Parts: sequence; C-alpha cells; structure tokens
Amino acid sequence: MVDPFQKHSVRCLTPAGLHRMAYLEWGDPANPRVLVCVHGLSRNARDFDTLAGALAADYRVICPDVAGRGDSEWLKNPMEYTVPVYVSDMVTLIARLNVESVDWVGTSMGGLIGMGLAALPGSPIRKLVLNDVGPVIVGAGLQRIGTYLGKPPLLPSFEAAVQLIKATSATFGPHTDEQWRTLTEHVVRKQPDGGYRLHYDPAIAQPFSADTSGKDVELWPYFDGIRCPTLVLRGAESDLLRKDTALAMTQRGPKAKLVEFAGVGHAPTLMHTDQVGAVKEFLLAT
Repeated sequence: MVDPFQKHSVRCLTPAGLHRMAYLEWGDPANPRVLVCVHGLSRNARDFDTLAGALAADYRVICPDVAGRGDSEWLKNPMEYTVPVYVSDMVTLIARLNVESVDWVGTSMGGLIGMGLAALPGSPIRKLVLNDVGPVIVGAGLQRIGTYLGKPPLLPSFEAAVQLIKATSATFGPHTDEQWRTLTEHVVRKQPDGGYRLHYDPAIAQPFSADTSGKDVELWPYFDGIRCPTLVLRGAESDLLRKDTALAMTQRGPKAKLVEFAGVGHAPTLMHTDQVGAVKEFLLAT
C-alpha cells in the first residue's frame, strides 16, 4: 500500500548544533493553504493520520516529528528540549514550506508550541486550534505524565506494547482495539533482540522533570497576545486543562471558541468523527 503522504526533513539550529527534523506532507504540495499539525509530548506526526486524511483535499497538511521523536534526530543537549527551541524549529519549517501563513493544530505540547508562535508579533499563524491545552497547565497532570515519561521499558511483544499504551493513555478515552493498535504501532520500534520500546529520546524528560514542585504553570501573557481566531478543544475529564481555564480562554485574548468532548480526558486523539468534524468546521469556515 502506497502511503498517502510524502516524507521530508529540514535542518534546524540550536546553540548545541544542527539537527534534522522530519515531517510528513499530505495533499497537493502546490496548495497555498497550509495546515501544520503538531503532536503531544511523547507522540509523533502519525497521530494526525485521520485528521490529515480528512483535510488533505483542502490543505497541504504538514505533520512534523518534533525533535527527539519519531524520525527526527535527537538533540545533543537534552536541556534544549523546550518550547522556545521547538518554536524556532517550526519557524525554520515554515520558511522551508515557502508560505507566508499557516493554520495550526496542536495537541498538548503541540498546542503550547502553537501558542508561543501565535503570540509573537508578525506571527504566521492564521487560525489556531489548541487541543486540550491552554495558558494554565495543571501541575497534578504534569506529575502524572512525569511518572512514565523518559522511562520506556523493553516490552516482550507488540501486544504488550498495546497494553502499555492503553494503560498510560487511558485518558484518551474509548477507542476500538484497532485504534489502540494504531496509536501503538507508530510510537514503538522493534529492537534487535525482538522486543519493543517506545521510540523517543528518553532525555526529553530531563527539562520536563527539572521542576518537581507540582505547581500549575501559568502562561496567560502568551495567550493574551494571540490575535488570530482560536478554537479550544477540551476533554471533559481532562486533568491538564481545567474547565475554568477553558472558559476563561473564551473571554480574554483571542476569545476562543470552546468545544468539549464527553468521556475524554487528556487529550482527544482527533481520530473520532465528532472531533475531526469540530476541527474541520472551524478551519474551513470563511
């Protein structure tokens, strides 16, 4: 079966040196309408297969593997696994795409990267979708993620990997067995001894776990600086984006539109019809 996307990469720069960032391109490469989709903390570009497939007729859809994940190179200095570095990488990516503006869908960390870029004067982001993330990140949710981030065990089989993903990602909400297998197959790699490991640089946990205070992280100045139309998606049971924060996001800054999904925590996977429909309706509205 031929993949519905093309694989590319671009070289990006940090103080520690160059690294290669991989990305997938869906749709017509000549389409001036570009959508950039950026994944969560330990995930990768393939998380957007369903959404990209649904939008490829309307957009040139670009799905990068953030540094240290998927097919992208690992950073030489682990302390550079930070949002400002990722924002810089995305500016390089957009320059490679040779477009003046993009629409943006960001899940969790991908939303923080989008929020940081959208808040900059002269930002190239035209429309912004923040998937279960906002300007107040609940410390308890960060601590939950910290219990497993950077500690990928060696798993004896693919089935064991599926069970691990189902356990650590239970907050994604209900999915079919086939969907859980899809959510697993793109984030694990088979090892020479036949076992499986989650495929990301374990060192991404170093800056993430440097602050163990458990306090909420507040980023309101960034959100208030956003001027483009914004959609906030929230899992109704999210432990990372509180309901009061999501409501406040509809009243200040870009005064975002809010859509919640029942029975889902952190974060909606954008694999379900209602979730894809909400994003598509917002992005294609004139």
